[in-house]
Amino acid sequence: MRRIGKVMKIAVTSTGKESASAMDARFGRTRWFMVADAETGAWEAHANEQNMNAVQGAGIQAAQLLVNLGVEAVITGHVGPKAFRTLKAAGVSIYLSEAATVEEALRLFRENRLSRVDQADVEGHWS
Repeated sequence: MRRIGKVMKIAVTSTGKESASAMDARFGRTRWFMVADAETGAWEAHANEQNMNAVQGAGIQAAQLLVNLGVEAVITGHVGPKAFRTLKAAGVSIYLSEAATVEEALRLFRENRLSRVDQADVEGHWS
C-alpha cells in the first residue's frame, strides 16, 4: 500500500475483523474498526464492544479509541455530532462511504472518490 497523501493510518468501520468484511454504516456502535497502515500495508482489527450497547457516549468513546490508536482518517457510513466534534478536534479527517466492504472503502479513498465531510450527517443516538 502506498502512502495516501499525508495519512498514515486509516480506520474503516466494519462488521467483522477482516479487510474483506462488510463495511458498517454506524460509527460509534460499529462492531470493529479495521485500521490500515498506509506505510506497511498491514491491517489491524480493533474491537468496539464496549461502545456497541452504550446508553450514551458511544461515538465520543469510539472516536477517542481511534485517536489513541493514532488514526488520521476515518471512513464510515454515518457520523453523529459528538463523534464528529471529537474526531475533528483531534485532527482526524472523516469520509463517508456506502462501500460494500472495508477493502472497497479503502480503494475508493485511494482513488480520491470519497469526499471529506465538514459536519455530522446524522443526529446523536442514530443506530
